[in-house]
Amino acid sequence: MNPPKKRNKRKQIPLRLDPAVHDAIAKWAADDLRSVNAQIEMILRQALKERGRLPKEVKPIAKPGRPPADPRK
Repeated sequence: MNPPKKRNKRKQIPLRLDPAVHDAIAKWAADDLRSVNAQIEMILRQALKERGRLPKEVKPIAKPGRPPADPRK
């Protein structure tokens, strides 16, 4: 029997923030054309990278903004 395949599923976690911190992150996210969730992930990744703790297998974060148009249309 084969071992189960490892899924690339994103983890969901509850997060409690001070309202002022959330507002600051939301403004920053809007300035960068990201969602608050994507902005928090970007901040965490940056902190991990600066401290040499970002795992090598982590895929790059998506660039901000709209995805490119579907060339098939």
